[in-house]
Formats: sequence, C-alpha cells, structure tokens
Amino acid sequence: MKAAAQPLQIEISPAASVSALLVRPPQARACYVFAHGAGAGMTHASMETIATGLGERGIATLRYQFPYMEKAGKRPDPPAVAHAAVRAAVAEAARCCAGLPLIAGGKSFGGRMTSQAQAIAPLDGVRGLAFLGFPLHPAGKPSSDRAKHLSAVKIPMLFLQGTRDALAELNLLEPMVKSLGAQAALHLVKEADHSFHVLVRSGRNDREVMNEVLDAFAAWVDSIIR
Repeated sequence: MKAAAQPLQIEISPAASVSALLVRPPQARACYVFAHGAGAGMTHASMETIATGLGERGIATLRYQFPYMEKAGKRPDPPAVAHAAVRAAVAEAARCCAGLPLIAGGKSFGGRMTSQAQAIAPLDGVRGLAFLGFPLHPAGKPSSDRAKHLSAVKIPMLFLQGTRDALAELNLLEPMVKSLGAQAALHLVKEADHSFHVLVRSGRNDREVMNEVLDAFAAWVDSIIR
C-alpha cells in the first residue's frame, strides 16, 4: 500500500518557515532529504513520482520548498538562504526519521544547493548525496565551474544523469565525476534528458526510465548504509 504524505512545516529561522512532505513507508531503511529544481516545487508530478517510487523501494523521503518557491517567486534564493533551508530540512528529517540513515540531494538546483551546503560544513547525520540531474552548466554554456566545490565533499555521491542532458555534457561530466575518486558514482541513463524524459525513438518510455533511475538509487543507498 502506498504510504501517505504527511505535511510538515520546517522552521528555517524565527522569521521564516517552509512547507514539507514526509513519506515514510513501513520498514523504511533510509530517508532521502529531497530538494526541488529551480522551476518547480515539491508538489510537481516528477517529485511525487520519485517520492512514491522510492517509498515502494523502502526509502522514506522528506521533500521541501525553498523559501522563494514557498512565496511563489520565480527567482531562486541566494545560496546562503538555500543552504539554510537544506540544513533545516536535514535537521527535520533527523527528528522525524530518528535512527534512519540520511541521504540528501535533489533535482538539479536542489541537488547543487545541497552539495554546496555539504562542502561548506558537513550536514549532520548525512551519509551520502544523490543528484537527480546535477546541473553542471547552463544549457549551451559548457563548463565545469559549478562542480569546483564538490572536491570538498567527503561523503559518497551518486550522479544520476541522462545522456541527452543539456546541462551536463558527457565530455565534461564523466571526467569530473572520475576526478572525485571512489566516493563518486555515475549512473548514465541512455537517451534521457535533464528531466529523464526520452524520445519515442529510444524504444523506452518515461516510466521505464524512472524505474531504472530509482532502482539505481536504491541499490546505491544499500551499498553505502550497509
């Protein structure tokens, strides 16, 4: 049976709080603290699909809004504000899912803000970071500058990336991940774009691709929490 999402409020500061949704299946073995991308919040269909799919695989999720999204703004928060939201969400997950190993990360912008926070100062209790489409560079502007901070991350990382991702060209992504050493793993999803959509001619559909992504995620979680 599908675990119901529990609405929460996360206090970031005395003057600011954001909404969150906790999905904790029976016998959960880990919790993923899961941030949204720049253009869509935690209730987007893709976030719901990921939370549901991970729940079916025994992984709880705590997804949350960044402050700008909570206010229906279009401009993402400055990094310091986003980092504070990440830390508050991790602390809330530790409270709600006491005893479960924590994984942090998210889609695109959310994953990058999480890794920046971890690079500045380790997130309490977080065992690994998982990125669903790490935005290595803006579309059409290939560069590895956005990855410079990752060398300061000293816990395992998983990069789940589509081979057609316009925000992570493979000739830059693959050597970047390799440079991080054994702590970094890369799972490439053939023919998928930044949102893990595939073209009809690929012979697969989005549901099959998402199952691949979530299976890879769950296997990696098991490898680092054993």
